[in-house]
Amino acid sequence: MQSYDFDRVVDRRDSDSAKWSYFGDDVLPMWVADMDFASPPAVIEALQARVSHGVFGYGMESKRLRELLVSRLERLYGWAVAPEEIVFLPGLVSGLNVVSRAIGDRGDGVLVNTPVYGPFLTAPTNQFRELHVAPLCEEQRGGHLYYSVDFDGFRAAIRPNTRLFMLCNPHNPIGRAYTRGELEQMASLCAEHDLVICADEIHCDLMMNGARHIPMASLSPEISQRTITLMAPSKTFNMPGLGASFAIVQNPELRKRVEQAMAGIVPHVNVLGIAAAEAAYAHGAEWLEALLAYLTANRDAAVQFLSERLPSLRCTLPEATYLLWLDCREAGIEGKPADFFQQHAQVAVNDGAWFGQGGAGFVRLNYGCPRSTLMEGLERIERALAAK
Repeated sequence: MQSYDFDRVVDRRDSDSAKWSYFGDDVLPMWVADMDFASPPAVIEALQARVSHGVFGYGMESKRLRELLVSRLERLYGWAVAPEEIVFLPGLVSGLNVVSRAIGDRGDGVLVNTPVYGPFLTAPTNQFRELHVAPLCEEQRGGHLYYSVDFDGFRAAIRPNTRLFMLCNPHNPIGRAYTRGELEQMASLCAEHDLVICADEIHCDLMMNGARHIPMASLSPEISQRTITLMAPSKTFNMPGLGASFAIVQNPELRKRVEQAMAGIVPHVNVLGIAAAEAAYAHGAEWLEALLAYLTANRDAAVQFLSERLPSLRCTLPEATYLLWLDCREAGIEGKPADFFQQHAQVAVNDGAWFGQGGAGFVRLNYGCPRSTLMEGLERIERALAAK
């Protein structure tokens, strides 16, 4: 296997990085979910070749990209998808909004599990839908925070006007990769109440310790007919700024509704995004394998640091993603923990309240960075807590 240097620090402060530009130069950004690693060499080479071509007219996704995706889904999950069942999008957030708009009518309900990635909470209301919330169960398991689905609460949250369930799996910010049994129970409740399922599976490739992702739509042909799956190379290969993602919609009627909701509003994936996605899926497997080993080691190092040196901060043990969910409620912090860490530790993390019900008093920390950056951030937090 080729060697990849994930310890190399890439200076992003003088680039157009939102992550590194939003706060001042003295703040270490560990918030927004992009990694501080260069994308795979094959992606960079493909982009250089496309730029060298010099003509950037209107583009369209290639037949080869569809074939790569079909082959990948079959190889990884045993999931048979036809090329025409793939709908390309410029991003996952636009996908959540498109699906919220496509399913049901104004005033209908969209069900989500919280805490969850913020756009799950805003996409329904953006499209004049009601937000229906089913909080996850929080517990301690093996010395770490652990979340599971409250199925009684899930059922109780479904109202007569609920039309759509938006699933986050792997779940951002808690790092859960739901089991087949959990997915089947959620799908059964959705079928019982005739809900469409929108499954955000954008972190599906970022599994820790060899865990396997299970796409909701792959469970059965019946479930696939009520499921819209959102995926992308953006988190996997660290290319979110290129705006390339896709939906898998195997039900022709649902696919028509999604395409109608996009028409004239949602732009096509740009030509650089297409080139990068094709290169990533064709040639990025070895890089991804090395990345997963590095991220797992980062996760373990962060969890050990918190356990040994900051026991007042309880954390999850992520099964997937590169995101750590920290419970700061016993740390004696006045006000929002995210504000405290930014002002006193000069570390930017996401405020837990942004993730909805069950998030207040928590923060989300991104460990998709060189080990030296991760350790510096944790040590800054340690010093700030010791000095308060």
